Amino acid sequence: MNTSHNKANEAFKITGDWKEQSKQLKEKFSQLKDSDLVLEKGKENELLGRLENKLSKSREEVIKILNNTQLS
Repeated sequence: MNTSHNKANEAFKITGDWKEQSKQLKEKFSQLKDSDLVLEKGKENELLGRLENKLSKSREEVIKILNNTQLS
């Protein structure tokens, strides 16, 4: 059974210092602007959608990028 699709649809939560994480993302992906990285509590899915569009990546890929940023 492929569970990766299910994981991508689960609620995603940002942990740690989002200000620092968003700074790292802007350094790594120059096409991102502050407006792309606005995070409102409980609206993580909106953030994921903006990043998917701006980075031309799937939700799963964006979540992986964010998870890696949270770990650094």
